Amino acid sequence: MLCFCLLMFNCQLPADVPGLKDLCAAGESWLCVSVHLTLPTSDRPVTLTNGTKEGLGRRKLAMIRKVSFLQRKDSTGIELDDFSHCFVQVVRRLILRSIVQSESSYLDSLKRILQEYQKPLLETQTVILNPKKVRQIFHRLHEIYQCHCMFQIALASRVAEWDQSENIGDLFVASFSKSMVLNVYSDYINNFTSAMALIKKACLSKPAFLDFLKRKQASSPDRITLYGLMVKPIQRFPQFILLLQDMLKNTPRSHSDRLPLQLALTELETLAEKLNEQKRVADQEAEIQHLAHSTGERNLNKLLNSEQRQLIHCELLTEIVFGDKGQVIKSKERKVFLINDTLICANVNLKGPPDINTLVPVGPKYTVKWSASLLQTQVVEVGQDSLQGKDGVITARYAKCDHVCVSGKVLLGPPRLYQELEELQHDLAVVEEVSLLVGTLHGIYQNLNTTVSQDWCLALQRLIRLKEEEIQNANKCRLRLSVPGKPDKSGHPVSIMVVFNTPNPFSKISWVNRLHLAKIAQRKENTSGWECAEEDGKTKALLSCPLLTCKLSVFSSRTHTLKLEAALHSPSQSRLLGFCTASTSLPQGYLWVAGGGGNSNHGQVEIFSLNRASARLVKTLPLRAPVLCLEYVKEPCPSTEEKTEKAQRAAKTGNIICVGLQDGSIHVQSSVDTAVQCLLTLVNPDNCPVLCLKHSLSFLFAGLANGKVAIYHRKTGERLWDVDSCRLMSLGSKPVYCLLALEDTVWASCENQVTVIQGDSLCVQSFEAHADPDFSVSHMVHSGGGVWMAFTKGSSIHLFHTETLQQLQEVNISTRTNYLSPGHICVSSLLISQGMLWVGTSQGVIITFSVPTLEGIPKITGKAMTSLNAHCGAVDFLVSASSTLASDLLRRDSIFNISKESANERGEQKLENSRHTENLETSPWKQDKPKHLLLQYHLHSTSQLPGKLLTAQPEQGNPRASPDLQMEDGSIYEVNEDPDVWLRGRPLELGKEGEAKRNKVTSTAIFSGGRGYRRIGLSSSEETCSDSSENTLLVWQLPLTLSQ
Repeated sequence: MLCFCLLMFNCQLPADVPGLKDLCAAGESWLCVSVHLTLPTSDRPVTLTNGTKEGLGRRKLAMIRKVSFLQRKDSTGIELDDFSHCFVQVVRRLILRSIVQSESSYLDSLKRILQEYQKPLLETQTVILNPKKVRQIFHRLHEIYQCHCMFQIALASRVAEWDQSENIGDLFVASFSKSMVLNVYSDYINNFTSAMALIKKACLSKPAFLDFLKRKQASSPDRITLYGLMVKPIQRFPQFILLLQDMLKNTPRSHSDRLPLQLALTELETLAEKLNEQKRVADQEAEIQHLAHSTGERNLNKLLNSEQRQLIHCELLTEIVFGDKGQVIKSKERKVFLINDTLICANVNLKGPPDINTLVPVGPKYTVKWSASLLQTQVVEVGQDSLQGKDGVITARYAKCDHVCVSGKVLLGPPRLYQELEELQHDLAVVEEVSLLVGTLHGIYQNLNTTVSQDWCLALQRLIRLKEEEIQNANKCRLRLSVPGKPDKSGHPVSIMVVFNTPNPFSKISWVNRLHLAKIAQRKENTSGWECAEEDGKTKALLSCPLLTCKLSVFSSRTHTLKLEAALHSPSQSRLLGFCTASTSLPQGYLWVAGGGGNSNHGQVEIFSLNRASARLVKTLPLRAPVLCLEYVKEPCPSTEEKTEKAQRAAKTGNIICVGLQDGSIHVQSSVDTAVQCLLTLVNPDNCPVLCLKHSLSFLFAGLANGKVAIYHRKTGERLWDVDSCRLMSLGSKPVYCLLALEDTVWASCENQVTVIQGDSLCVQSFEAHADPDFSVSHMVHSGGGVWMAFTKGSSIHLFHTETLQQLQEVNISTRTNYLSPGHICVSSLLISQGMLWVGTSQGVIITFSVPTLEGIPKITGKAMTSLNAHCGAVDFLVSASSTLASDLLRRDSIFNISKESANERGEQKLENSRHTENLETSPWKQDKPKHLLLQYHLHSTSQLPGKLLTAQPEQGNPRASPDLQMEDGSIYEVNEDPDVWLRGRPLELGKEGEAKRNKVTSTAIFSGGRGYRRIGLSSSEETCSDSSENTLLVWQLPLTLSQ
C-alpha cells in the first residue's frame, strides 16, 4: 500500500481544522481508495472505503460522532457542509493521485519495451533478429508512447492547477477522442497476435533471441516477461474506465467536472469497445488460420478460407466416453468450433518447449477429428427419446457400449440412469400398495406395521430424488450432441452421440444458446437481416445483430379491427423450464399486448407466454374501452424484516399492471401467471383519456389528453394507491404524450416542454426540448446520464443531459439509412436496451444505433444499422423483455450438503438415528406420528441378504460409485412425463462465504408492433409483404449475457 501525505496536493481545508491535514493518511489501489483519519478522541482509525454512496455516508456519520466539534456549529462557524465538501476534496485528490501514478507506471512499461527490448535488438552489432521482424513485433508502440507522453504533460499541468479548477474529465475527452489515438491502438492490437507468433517462431529458430529474452526477464526487478509488458496497452483503457468511474461516484451533481467526466467515460467506453472488437476479430482470424492448417478436407478448407466464414463460438471442452455401467472409459480435451453453419471438433496439442512457454503463450496445434452440419446437429438431454425422425434416423452411441432400451426407446446420456429411475418408481408404486394392505391388518406385529411400511416409502422417495439429481447433474455440465455419422450398410443415416464436459454450467448454457441462435441465423430472414456495414468494410459478428425469431399475429378477429397501442413484459420466474429449454426460450414471463379503437369502442389485452422458443397466446382480456397505455409496477426492495411478509403478499397479489383506458379510468390488474384480477379502478375528475402511465415509490402518474398529469398517492407499505388521493397538475393545453421515471423524479412532456417532477415533494422544473412549439415530445428513453427524445414532427432525435438539462446531441435518422422514402418521416417509437438505441419510424423501418452502457452519456458515435425486416405501417411500439435465469440452474451444491434449515423449509423433519429394532420396541407404534416423520428401520435377520439397504438415511461416504457423476443441487427433474419440465425447485442457499455472489445469466428479446410485415432491401421480385392491415409482432432475440 502506497502512503502519501495530503500536503503534497496543498489541500485547502477550513481554517478551523488545521490539524486534519496532518492526521490524514491514505492508501490507493486500482479498485478502491481508502483514507485513515486518526482522530483525537479515539485510538481507533475510521476507514473510508471505495467511493460508494452507502459506504461514504456511513463513514462520514461515524467521523461526525467521533469528532465533537462537527456535531454543532461552534463559535468559529464550521458546519457539516464544510466538512462534507472537505471530504469530497480528499477522496477526489486520492483518485487523482491514483491516475497520476497509474499513468507514470504505464509510461515506464512502454519505455522499458522500447529501451530494453526494441533498441538493443535494432542497434546490436551482432544481429539477433532481422530488423524488419523487430519493427513488426513492436509496430506502433513508439506512437503509443508519444501519445501518453503528451497526456502526462497535460495531466501534470492539470494537477498543478487543481486547487483552482478541480476538473479532469475534459482532459480525457481532449486526449482520447482524437482519431490518431484510435488508429495507433487499432494497428497495435491488430498486430498483437502476429507479433506473438513472430516471437514464438524466433524463440524456436533463434537460440540467441531466446537467451536475450531470458536475460532481460531475469535482470528486471519485477521479473515480468516481454509478453506481460506488451499486453499492457490492451489493458490500459479498461483501467482508465475503472478510475473515472470511481471519480464520478465521488463527484457531486453540482460539480463542474460532473458532465466532463461522463463524456470522458463515453469516449473511453466507445474506444475500448472498438479495440475489443478488433482484438476479437484478430483472435478469431488466428484461431481459424490454426484450424485451416490442420485439415485436409476440401469442403472444410473452402469454408475456413472463405471471406464469409465467422467464428461464432469456440472453447476447450473435455470429451467423455462412458461404459455400459456409467463409468468413464476415457476422456480427452477437444477444441470445439462453431463456424457459420458448421460444427468442428479438433484434437489439441498444447505441448511446447517449456522455456518458450514461460516467455510467450504458445498457440496450440489442432487436428480436425470431425465436422458436422449445424442443422443436422441436435442437443440431447438425459431422458429424452431417441432422435429417430421421419427419415428413420438410428441413434448410436459414440462409445462401443450397450445403450439402454426401455419401452422401445433409445435412452441417451450415462447408461441405465433413466432405467434405474423407472425401476425405483415402479418399486415405490408397489410398496405404496403394500403399505395400504398392511394398514388393513387386524393384528399387531413387531416387524410388520404401518410405521415400517411408511419408512419403506420414504426411503424409496429419497432414492428417487437422488436418482433424479444424478440425471440433473449429468445435464448441468454435460453437453450431449447428436451429430450425423456415416450411413450404415443398409444406407440408413446414423447419428453419433458425442458427450462433452463443460467447465461450468454457464458454459453449457452458452453452447446450447449459441447453437440455437446459429440455426436461427441460417433462416432466410436473417441471412440478410440487417444492413450493418462498418467503416472499415468489415461486417459485424454473426450473432451481434438481433435475430428475428418469429412473427405473430395480434387481434386477428375478423369482426373488427383494433389498433395496437402498447405492450409490456410481465416477468415471471418459471420453475417449469428444463435446463436447455431455459437457455433457448424467450425471456421468462408474459407479454401483454393492448389495443383498441378502430371499428370498436372496446379494448382488448392479449397475453402471450414467453416460456418457450416462440411466444404463444394464452389469454385474452376484453375491456370496456380502448386501451392506450400499460405500466408494470415493480415491487420496491423490502428491508430484511419486511422480506417475508412482502414475499407472501406479493405471491398472493402477483405482478401489478396498470391499464390506462380512453374513458379516463385506470384498471389496476393483478397477474399471477395467466390468472388476471382487477384489484382497483382509478378515475380522474376530468374523465380524460389516459395516454401514458409511470410510477414512483409513492405515486402513480397518469398523463392525460388535456395537458394535465393525474397523481395518485400510495401509502407507505401498501401496494395499491388511494382512490380518493387524485391530484391534477396542469402542464399545458396539449396532450401529455410521454412520462419517464428517472431515479427519484418523473419527466412529463407537454408540447415542446418537459417538466421534471420531484418524486416526493412534487416540485417541478421545466425546460424547452425544441425551439418550435409545434414539435411536441412524443417519446423519451433513458440510459446513463442522458435522455433521448423524439417528437411528433420531424425525423430528428435529441439527447439531453439528465442533470444540467442541456442538449448534447441531435441526430437526423432520415440521413442515416437509404430505406426511408422521401416525404413525411417521423419517429413513432423509441427504446434503449443492451447498449442499442432502437428507433421505429412512421414508415415501418427500424433503425438501431450502438450507445454506451456505463454511467456516461449515451451519445451516438457510429453508423446506423437498418433492419431489412420491417412493418408495412408505422412501428406502434418497441418493447424490451429481459429476465435472469433461475440461480439454481447454475448451482453446484450437493443434496447431501443441504442444511437442516433448508430441509425444514421443504417441510421435512430430520429422521432419527437408530438402526436397531429396540427403538421401535420402546416407542408405542400405534401412537400418532408427525406427518412426514422419517424413520430408519433395519431388521437383523435381513442384514446378510443381498440387495441395497432400504433406508431414508443417507449412506456413509459417497453413495455413487461412478466417478464421473458430480453432486449438484437444483430442481428435481421429472423425466417420466416431460423431459423439458422441472417438477419443483429448492431455495437458493448461501453456503460458504462468497458463494452467494453468483453470476447472472440474462436473456433479452425485443418486440416491435405494427401493421403487416415486409422485407426491404431486396429486388422487387424478392420483396415480400404480408397483409398490411393485420397487426403483427416481430420478435428479435439476443444472445445470453453474463454479468455480476
